[in-house]
Amino acid sequence: MSYRSNAAEAWYTDPQSTTAEPEIPLDLLPPPSLTQPLWRSLAGNLRDTFAPEKLPPLELTARPVYVGLALGERLRLPWFRTVFTNIGDVISPETLPPLELESQPVDVGELITDQLSHFWWASLLRNLADRVAPETQPALHLTSKPILDVIPKSWILLPMWSEVVDTPKVFYPDKPKSADALRPVNLQPLPLPPEKREALIEALVREPTAADLLRDIRRSRIRQRIWVGLAAAQILYMVAMALGKL
Repeated sequence: MSYRSNAAEAWYTDPQSTTAEPEIPLDLLPPPSLTQPLWRSLAGNLRDTFAPEKLPPLELTARPVYVGLALGERLRLPWFRTVFTNIGDVISPETLPPLELESQPVDVGELITDQLSHFWWASLLRNLADRVAPETQPALHLTSKPILDVIPKSWILLPMWSEVVDTPKVFYPDKPKSADALRPVNLQPLPLPPEKREALIEALVREPTAADLLRDIRRSRIRQRIWVGLAAAQILYMVAMALGKL
């Protein structure tokens, strides 16, 4: 009875005590230091640096917990300190007290990491077993009432006309071509006689741009022959190496 009375007192407080407490004003406006000018902020920082405010000693109501070396101090350690510490942890690890669980453990089944570590045939056999003899589970208890008509009867759902109309494809005949239509003419250049061809080549050679063009064409042909010869030599070398291995 005493436990129930204490719990009731904890949950249901006296209304007179709540009315006696002063109300805490709720102020959601930004602090005034946010809009103060730069010189005032600089003066306040200098005052806090040379004459800091004296505060009373901090009183901790909770029990301090030793967490070991802080992360910042651990990052500032030199590398040889961490190497020796790791070697010491491997040779003689720290003995810790047994873990005390205050909550009741709950069986969650197989973890995802354990499922991923299985081989493929284990998951295949598990899937076949689930298909042949599925696990019987208890009936699902719903706390809310099911909705009978998700879509009201007053609504009309009309499909698209392209899904309803199905007609054969119609191909219209091409328009007849008139007799006066122009026919394509295949124009081919007439071959020049040898005399005119030599005169044309000599005229092109006399011009500097034509001479450069002929020289570039001649060099490109030489480069083409060189690259084709190198490719053929490489193919012959690879075939000879393959036949030698056989």
